[in-house]
Amino acid sequence: MHEGVPRRSGGQDGALGRVEPWVARARPAKDSRSRESSKSRKFRKTPQHLKLLPRALIRFGGFRKRKKVQPSDSGEADDSLEQPCGVGCVPSPCCEWCNNIRCFMVFHCILVICQGVILGLIDVSIGDFQRQYYVKTIENLALEWSYDISSALVAIFIAFYGDRKKVICFVVSSFLIGLGSLLCAFPSFSEENYQSKVAIEDICKETKIVSGCQRRASFQSKYLSFFTLGQTVQGIAAIPLYILGVTFIEESVATHSAGTYLGIAECTQIIGYAMGYVIGAPLVKVREHSTVIKNTTNNDGPEWIQTWWISFLYTALVAWCISIPLSCFPNNMPGSTQIKAGKREQLHLFDRKYKDLELGISIKDLFAGLWILMKNPVLICLALLKAAESLFMIGASEFLPIYLENQFILTPTMATALAVPVLLLGGALGHLLGGVIVSTLEMSYKALMKFIIVTSAISLILLMFIISVRCNPVQFAGINEDYDGTGQLGNLTAPCNEKCRCSSSVYSSICGRDNIEYFSPCFAGCTYSKTLNQKKTYYNCSCIKEGLTTEDGEGDFIDARPGKCDAKCYKVSLFIAFIFSTLVYSSFCSIPITLAIMRVVPETLRSLALGVSYVIFRIFATIPGPLLFKTSRESSCIFRDTNKCGRTGQCWIYNPTKMAYLLVGICFLCKLCTLIFTTIAFFIYKHPEKDSTDIPDITVKNPKAEKRKTDL
Repeated sequence: MHEGVPRRSGGQDGALGRVEPWVARARPAKDSRSRESSKSRKFRKTPQHLKLLPRALIRFGGFRKRKKVQPSDSGEADDSLEQPCGVGCVPSPCCEWCNNIRCFMVFHCILVICQGVILGLIDVSIGDFQRQYYVKTIENLALEWSYDISSALVAIFIAFYGDRKKVICFVVSSFLIGLGSLLCAFPSFSEENYQSKVAIEDICKETKIVSGCQRRASFQSKYLSFFTLGQTVQGIAAIPLYILGVTFIEESVATHSAGTYLGIAECTQIIGYAMGYVIGAPLVKVREHSTVIKNTTNNDGPEWIQTWWISFLYTALVAWCISIPLSCFPNNMPGSTQIKAGKREQLHLFDRKYKDLELGISIKDLFAGLWILMKNPVLICLALLKAAESLFMIGASEFLPIYLENQFILTPTMATALAVPVLLLGGALGHLLGGVIVSTLEMSYKALMKFIIVTSAISLILLMFIISVRCNPVQFAGINEDYDGTGQLGNLTAPCNEKCRCSSSVYSSICGRDNIEYFSPCFAGCTYSKTLNQKKTYYNCSCIKEGLTTEDGEGDFIDARPGKCDAKCYKVSLFIAFIFSTLVYSSFCSIPITLAIMRVVPETLRSLALGVSYVIFRIFATIPGPLLFKTSRESSCIFRDTNKCGRTGQCWIYNPTKMAYLLVGICFLCKLCTLIFTTIAFFIYKHPEKDSTDIPDITVKNPKAEKRKTDL
């Protein structure tokens, strides 16, 4: 009964009694005062601490047993699980204003960027390490697979048990990200005696000091151990971010707003990786050619040994600082119970049978949930679809830098400078736009599948144009040119340079005045070099006998200049436009796939469904993918380094035509698998009659005002 309304007369069952007229006439002043006081009590603001403290005590867990939220027939939901914002069980009124999903997204994205930076630094560091050392196959696999295998092993368990304590998992994840970063930094700042790689003189001399085989340095074993352990920790830390973080965001926003939020989160991950790559790239120093062999210590060692650990340390500190604001967020955002109650009413394929499914925390409940998901053919198709899309991106990242270098005759530095922005910007833009588009158009499950089919078909068409954008190869001495008939194809050594004792361990290409490219000044027979205007030039090259001669400022005739010869091919811009567009349209599929996975499973199994799809994605894509594509890429190798110890090193020169067909062919197969799995998932989805192209959105009407009324 509202205050200020006169009392009812007796004998009225459930109905308001009539007001006696004499009561109203006899005491008008008192009734007026009563109405005024009731109004003031009604609109009097309750002190903030009186609202936050009881809920904080409930959050602490000892004063009232929490009840599971059950949606009512009227669509209303119990918001008793919505908790205040504060540190642990202590509420903080000053941080209540940021107790919303937008503020959470800020800190979540910062943490995602931190891990992206670390992963970018790790990849750059591992690539430089593999070039500096001859690493065994098993050691390479440990470095490359430790992240994927560790995340796949714990994904299902964290997704199932961490779903009830998401915020705690986020805090643990931030701690593990910092710990993994410190583990990767440890080999650099703890190294006391580092033996540098042997530098080789680039010009031709009949007598050279050639050292014996380099022994395994202590730094190498320490690097392998700590980087493998660091990536293992990073793999475990990634699961709360990319599985529980997705479900936390999805259940805290309206149905058709989730795409935008998830697109932003995916975009920040790629931005973080790009930042790590940009930070780490300057730390990779090209070895200078020298005849001096020296041992260095921590004080006078290579620059990258001294500076790598600083980047890892700064990132770890930021990740640990982010754990403080993340720990203040509640497990249920304001208004999330009302949003989840409305989403629970939306019928999907398995919701009709498992709509009110409740699972405990025992291992039997875990296997019961897994059995339900494995019987869902739509989920399996969507997980394989996600793996196929990932394979496409892995193939592009493995092939593109080497393809640009060999197809368009670019230096390794220039090829990497073009490939990395194209890959990262294309992926980031595609993820962001894909999420915004599906949110703006408010797509249902069927519409999401159609969107994936259309964008995949467009990327497939663009992919076919790429193979037509090629350049004619330049003449390369010993590869496709036989030293003017004095040598043999496939052999860099010829009579003109056989006394130089050249090494193929260092690729330092030069272009002679005869417009032929040579592997190094030594293989061109050059016996003299000068540096003019910060550019090196080579003279008296015995293998270069034709071409126009040019005098330098001192009157000497220049025979060769460093770098590749001009291929007179200007198609690289067209190729970049095609491959960038292909990557953008291909990345459109990522967010729709994630949304579709969460729409075809019950609400209580969404985190577990993402965990299952994550494991499938690792098993079929990220674990075998890099090895598969590297093997395919290496099959087009023309010339490979074999060092003085007889060990096979990296490939220096590739067949550009064969590589073009491999790149397009493998990516074509991946996109074809995408179309097949999407079509299957589209047709086997059995939706109820009321499943329409528009899923009703859930709007929260000022949750703080609703809470205020409840408190009053």
